[in-house]
Parts: sequence; structure tokens; C-alpha cells
Amino acid sequence: MKEIYERSKRGAKQLERDVRIGTVLYTVVDVAQNYAPWEDAQLYSRCVVTFRSRVTGNLMISGSMSVIGLALREGPVYTEKPKGLRNLAKPGRQVSGPLPDGYEGVLDEAELKGLEKRVRNGSDPRKRRRLGGWRV
Repeated sequence: MKEIYERSKRGAKQLERDVRIGTVLYTVVDVAQNYAPWEDAQLYSRCVVTFRSRVTGNLMISGSMSVIGLALREGPVYTEKPKGLRNLAKPGRQVSGPLPDGYEGVLDEAELKGLEKRVRNGSDPRKRRRLGGWRV
């Protein structure tokens, strides 16, 4: 079995001939950095060949996409997990987290005044409208 199947009709047909039910396939997904700048530029997606369609006879993944469709839409398709990439289904890297023991955050005078102003200008619970319908 080949390691990489190209995004072409020839590559899709070759993939259909080579894979069997239970085979794990991988595709690389490009992430739009203008929408998700905190995310990795590329991730991999994992697909498992689950059954053969009764209607078309094609091998299928996840119930609705054939292996040929996967190769033509998402290709290239890999039989080995791409190295150095994170799985699309796994959580992203943690940018911030719990502070270590003994950490002291120092607030300067401007930050304290800003926090006090936010408290003063906050909503008064006695003047809020009641939750629920439109009736008063």
C-alpha cells in the first residue's frame, strides 16, 4: 500500500483499490490564520473506513462520504499519521493556565481606579428589569 494518495481521479481510484474496512486514513487540514490566529497553521484529520455502501459498492467513512470522495475533496490522503501535526479533534495548546503557588499580582493605582469605576458604573440590581416575558 502506498503512503500518500494524491488528490486526483487516479489517486482516488488507487486508494479505493488499496484500502480495506478498518483502515485508518489521515488528511491535512489548513487553518485560516485570519480567523484563528491562536491555532496551528495545519492540523490532521483521522478517518476510519467503516463499511461498503449497499447502493454504490464504494468503501465509506463516517456513513456519508466515500473513500473516493475523501481523496477528491480533502486530498492528499495519508496512510501514516503526519508527524509534527496535532489532531483536529484534540484540544488546542493551552495559552494560559493556573498561576503557580506564591504568585503575587501587583495592581498599580490606574488599574485600581479603573476597577472601582467599573463597580460604580455597574448595573444596580434594584433597577434591573425582571427576567422572562415582555410583561412588566
